[in-house]
Amino acid sequence: MDKKSIFTEQEENFLINLRKSGVEFIIVGLSAATLQGAPVVTQDVDLWFKNLQDPNIAKVARKLGGSYIPTINLNPPMFAGKGLGLFDIVMTLHGLNKFEEEVTNTIKLKIRDQEILVLKLERIIKSKEAANREKDKLVLPVLRDSLIVIKERSREN
Repeated sequence: MDKKSIFTEQEENFLINLRKSGVEFIIVGLSAATLQGAPVVTQDVDLWFKNLQDPNIAKVARKLGGSYIPTINLNPPMFAGKGLGLFDIVMTLHGLNKFEEEVTNTIKLKIRDQEILVLKLERIIKSKEAANREKDKLVLPVLRDSLIVIKERSREN
């Protein structure tokens, strides 16, 4: 999947450096749906990491002038610093399998010379159905319609 990037240069640098450092992650949630052409809006980019204990996550954040703050008591892990505020860390995706299994349900987004994994729209829909939150119920019709259009376009090409 090749698209004009929706990310700033600094955000691209973060994703590219994670990838180059061997950190395994997938872009998920509405940002992943948007990257596939769904006409939805979100305020953040959700990242699902295979291993939140990977020391390269913190190294990359520091390299770019930010911080990785691991889970402390009941506070979830997060990123802080310029250029990293857009990124949220997802701990659980309702209705889906483990990371190792879901990695096969991704498409590749090329950012400069790196391929970044993005969860397929079908799996995003499944997760939002399973979460069953009001905000997910509101966006599901748009995601389902987008999936139909995307599949039709792929058949035409």
